[in-house]
Amino acid sequence: MRDLNTFLEIEEIQKTIDKLFLRISDRFPNSGLSLVCKKLYEISLDTVTTLQWISKHDYLIRILIYSLILGILLTTVYSVVSVKFTPHQFNFSELVQTFGSALEGLAIAVAGIIFIFTFESRRKRIKVIKAINQLRCLAHIIDMHQLIKDPETYRQRAISTSHSPRSSLNFYELNRYLNYCSEMLAITSKQGFLYVQKFPDDVATNAVNDLEKSTTDLSRKIWQKIMILSEFRDE
Repeated sequence: MRDLNTFLEIEEIQKTIDKLFLRISDRFPNSGLSLVCKKLYEISLDTVTTLQWISKHDYLIRILIYSLILGILLTTVYSVVSVKFTPHQFNFSELVQTFGSALEGLAIAVAGIIFIFTFESRRKRIKVIKAINQLRCLAHIIDMHQLIKDPETYRQRAISTSHSPRSSLNFYELNRYLNYCSEMLAITSKQGFLYVQKFPDDVATNAVNDLEKSTTDLSRKIWQKIMILSEFRDE
């Protein structure tokens, strides 16, 4: 029995995008919507490179990080050990000041260690957020393509003006057009999730969640149009 893969695969998403592109090109050849789908496929190629970069460990940076951490720890230990404490030379206030300085130095050292230790993760986070922003921009471009596709114009009692958008699409073609937009938004969201399914970073995950919410809200508007369109067709 074949095991079910519990992870999204970029190769499968690319196949889905390619099929969607062919479907759009067959029905709406040389359309702007097909170009947007082509751009979505091109972004998926960049996604492969980004995912490979995220999955790799930068051993040079890790060696540098561990060397700096070791240096900070050794310096801190040496500073504590080098303090020559004799009870006759220190009064209570001097003792408090000495330990206070030691604790302050230790706090700075710990903060430095945390900053250095999370350096690699922060580099990957910046890369992911940049990629998510690109997908977010594409989602709004997809929304712009369906923006003037108004089902109200297909209503029998609809009255157009000189500046009303013109459409050569019939009922079925408009329905397919809107469905294609909704599918692209869904794929955009899934492609964004690829960046964090094996990269557990809270900031990056929040960015992906925002992308998913945005694409879901945009898709919901499209499906409202599809439902309205189906009602008008029965008039």
